[in-house]
Amino acid sequence: MASVAFALEARPNLVSVKDHPLLILVGLTGVGKSTLVEALGFPRLPDRRELVDLYVLPRYGVNLPIPREERFRLTRRFREEFPGGVAEVLARGFVEPRFPLLFDGLRGEAEVAYALEHLPKALFVVLHAREATRLKRLLSRQDAFDRVELRPEERAELKALAEGVLSPEELEEALALAPWEEVLAKLKIVAEEKRNYDPLGPLRLLEDHPRALILDTERLSLEEEVEAVRGFLRRLGL
Repeated sequence: MASVAFALEARPNLVSVKDHPLLILVGLTGVGKSTLVEALGFPRLPDRRELVDLYVLPRYGVNLPIPREERFRLTRRFREEFPGGVAEVLARGFVEPRFPLLFDGLRGEAEVAYALEHLPKALFVVLHAREATRLKRLLSRQDAFDRVELRPEERAELKALAEGVLSPEELEEALALAPWEEVLAKLKIVAEEKRNYDPLGPLRLLEDHPRALILDTERLSLEEEVEAVRGFLRRLGL
């Protein structure tokens, strides 16, 4: 389903995001958010990538497209100025009054904590998967958005980059799926996200929270994820 209107200024027929129920997906690249969004078919806001392109990157005078590591650098700079990150952009917005209205998505404990406090009607669906699984999914999705800059001498960095992110066995599995240059490019994304957004932070914050649903996307099928979300909404009378 197409995105619904979102603006940072009041307009006729739009309501404040702070006063409107939202279903917010939380998770890092490769956990399966986009797949779940399509399967649910709910009306949705412009996603995280679009909000960053429209309201974050223009602050720093960049010309799109840019490599992912440059996006990480600039969004990190934005969070230094606005600790709530993308959640602060979202909370300042106005939207069409539709429900269930989906936003994909928030990352990290600070963004989720800001949304919990400033979006009292928001519900959260946290998707999580191991770094090795997220890397394999990135290697298979062939998304131009995942472009990063590589230098010829970077092969020596591969094992060092994987330290603390992948086990040696998981790294070997990844290298069996794609050339080392591609594995390095995607591993940069996984490692940089882990440095910027603690994957366990949202889980600690939202585990057993009445406004949250946790989904292990390695264990559940897509059909089970969809039913879990719909059951979550039913239990809340929505």
